[in-house]
Amino acid sequence: MATKRKRKRRKGRSRARSSVDRRQLIPVLMAVLLIVIILLIMGINYLVKKYSPSDERMDLHAYFNLEEGDGAAVILENELTEIQARMIDGEAYVSTDILYEYLNPRFYWDAKENLLLYTTPTELITAQVGSNDYTVAKAKYTESYAPVKVDGDTAYVALKYIQKYTAMEFEVMTDEVNRVHIQKEFGTANTVTVKKDAHVRFEPDIKSPILTDAAKEDVLYVLPQEEAAEGWTRVRTKNGFIGYIRNKYLGTQGQETKEPNYEDPVYSNLTKDYTINMAWHQVTNAEANNNVLEAIAKTKGLTTISPTWFFLNDNEGNIQSLASQTYVNYCHQNNIEVWALVNDIEYKDTILDYEILSRTSSRQRLVNNLIAKAIEFDLDGLNIDFEFINGESAKAYIQFIRELSIMCRLNGIVLSVDNYVPADHNMFYNRTEQGIVADYVIIMGYDEHYATSPEAGSVASIGWVREGIENTLEEVPAEKVINAVPFYTRLWEERPKTDEELAEESDTEEFVPYVVSSKSYGMDASERVVSEHGAEKTWNDECGQYYAEYEADGNTYKMWLEDEESIELKAALIREYNLAGIAGWKLGLERQDVWDVILRYVN
Repeated sequence: MATKRKRKRRKGRSRARSSVDRRQLIPVLMAVLLIVIILLIMGINYLVKKYSPSDERMDLHAYFNLEEGDGAAVILENELTEIQARMIDGEAYVSTDILYEYLNPRFYWDAKENLLLYTTPTELITAQVGSNDYTVAKAKYTESYAPVKVDGDTAYVALKYIQKYTAMEFEVMTDEVNRVHIQKEFGTANTVTVKKDAHVRFEPDIKSPILTDAAKEDVLYVLPQEEAAEGWTRVRTKNGFIGYIRNKYLGTQGQETKEPNYEDPVYSNLTKDYTINMAWHQVTNAEANNNVLEAIAKTKGLTTISPTWFFLNDNEGNIQSLASQTYVNYCHQNNIEVWALVNDIEYKDTILDYEILSRTSSRQRLVNNLIAKAIEFDLDGLNIDFEFINGESAKAYIQFIRELSIMCRLNGIVLSVDNYVPADHNMFYNRTEQGIVADYVIIMGYDEHYATSPEAGSVASIGWVREGIENTLEEVPAEKVINAVPFYTRLWEERPKTDEELAEESDTEEFVPYVVSSKSYGMDASERVVSEHGAEKTWNDECGQYYAEYEADGNTYKMWLEDEESIELKAALIREYNLAGIAGWKLGLERQDVWDVILRYVN
């Protein structure tokens, strides 16, 4: 019996321990449950945050790249640019650099005399710094703002003033940050209507910051997608934001058509109803004018002569003149027009194109002096031959051509402008603008290898001439292009370098073992040189010229000859490209038979 009681006591102790274990387990289970609930809440929050749109707003100063102040971001067409306007006295202004590059390069800023100019076909429009007045020809007009202001070295032009002479629209917005939307491209734009209040975001992502709100019924402009963005559309809002909106908020698609508020004026030109056959006549002094009858008597079919009569005299716009009324009368009696040449070559070391042309007073004095001479001597035209223009004077040079074209147009005087064959280093001559405002653009289709070229070569190979014409026609209409040909060639001398010269240059990358020099000859004179030295002429198809070479005194002499055959190849390009005509430099260097060749292509 004692043994049984002992067993019962053990069983009771076991049930007591089980009850204690269960009481200890409950807190553990509750803790586990709490952790699960917390993890579940965290998971739900993560999923909510991951798949719910962000309500973060974009820092608009960062978006528009603006600091506090009077700067204004510029949205040009459908692009947020890096350029900035300025808000001055409640008006939006842009610098003249922005004006030239983005809006209207026909404006001209005279930094020396603080004038802003704009030219139309018949009028010069002038605004002075800080004044609300501006003049059109001699008439004065007044605005509620100053068209142009200056801050230090920078000039700013009011967009309202630019718009008067430019096909453009703009809208200024000053809420939150200053910004200006400018539109220069017109026509039809794709639009879409917002069907439900939404946000326009910086990128096509619901987590991307909000740029602006789009309310129901707002009209947005649909832009090309830069990258695939499924479910999103790239848009521009009317208040100047460019971003993305989800497609589910978009409704009816449509189109909006805008017409320009301004049309560029049409530039009328004084053009001839015949193919021009022109030649330059180099006149170095008054007595040389007496040779005109002899010079034109040797020609055939000559329609135009250009005597070298006018020269820049100083940096104030005054000129020297060799003009002769008797000369003009003789030419007119022979039905030949006189387009007097104006050059910047004679005193290039002391007279600077930039000094004359960059100041409105001296530039207009030059224009007035030229027109006065043209009227005085009953000239039919002026031929501008400025060969020392550089990048610094380029804008002023084109403004000179514009202003001269106004006066020529009003007085019935043909304006022609001489140009180099197009090349990267002379693109600032702006043949495109010349082709609009001038009557004729003349290609100086020679000096492929010029007097001081480092290597011998043709003055005008046919391929080079053709390329010059084709490149010019990319900028100027064919009916305004005259191609000039050379009546001369160059005799090239290649002299072996001395030992001392070789020692000095042996390490240079472009080592040449001889010294090159040249002399120019007319057609008959060049034939005599070849004949006197017993050289053999061989036709070069690539150059379109006869080539001759000979040795004398240890030197090598080379010549690419211009004659009837080479000139005919060049003259034929007139018809091939439907050009306005041909010109020749210069009278007296040609062989008389050349005129029969040219006549085949200009009659």
